[in-house]
Amino acid sequence: MKILYAEGDAEVLSTQSASMAKAGHTVQQAVGRKAAEEALRKSSFDLLVLGPTLTRNDRHHLPYMAKKANAQTSVLVMHADGSRHPYVDACTDTGATVETVLTRIEGMMIAGTVAESAAAAGR
Repeated sequence: MKILYAEGDAEVLSTQSASMAKAGHTVQQAVGRKAAEEALRKSSFDLLVLGPTLTRNDRHHLPYMAKKANAQTSVLVMHADGSRHPYVDACTDTGATVETVLTRIEGMMIAGTVAESAAAAGR
């Protein structure tokens, strides 16, 4: 699966991205909102993962930008407060481990939440 993973903290991004890549995903990193928006404009992704070190405003704004760039992009928000965002396909609770996030991604693929093309391509 081709993932765009955005965080506000580059160190957290690097560590978590490595875990996602080890699980077999292609991961492009974006530090901050502007980098994520630029990546969304330049390429398409199966999944946008918004990490907990992004600001609350960024985690709220970026799902709209992802769907505007490509309606087929799924959005997973980490560090959700339980509220429901209309453009978010899945979320994890505050403090979830990277293993929990990977399990959630796998569940999204099985449930068909992530674009069919990603599952068919084995990404």
